[in-house]
Amino acid sequence: MKPWTATALKRVLAGATVSLAVSLSLHTPTVLAHAMLMKAEPARRATLGKAPTQVRLWFNEGVEKDYAALTVMDESKRGITEVLPTISADDPKSIVLPLPELAPGKYTVKFRVLSVDGHVVDSSYDFTVKSKAP
Repeated sequence: MKPWTATALKRVLAGATVSLAVSLSLHTPTVLAHAMLMKAEPARRATLGKAPTQVRLWFNEGVEKDYAALTVMDESKRGITEVLPTISADDPKSIVLPLPELAPGKYTVKFRVLSVDGHVVDSSYDFTVKSKAP
């Protein structure tokens, strides 16, 4: 029996790797995607002429209400409300945070949700409220 050449061994290993990858892809159950932010009001980087009365975030899948966190901070990174967010009654994929009256300035929305597949999504974005015209 002849010893394996390096080229022959590489071909056998490459073939085995491809066979294993194809086999796994055909027999692996579908993995659930993590919750992704689909829409936000106010939107990311929005510049608003009128201050919003709430922040509402929509995700591509439901989020666990007991683990949803949503805060809005002013330019000094201080929270502007003590109110907790709620899951929207009409949409379990949406969380809502009522806001007090906002002064002109830049605000940061920070959110952390637990998606139904068990993964945590933690992110933030900014929006700006413009000064009112005289």
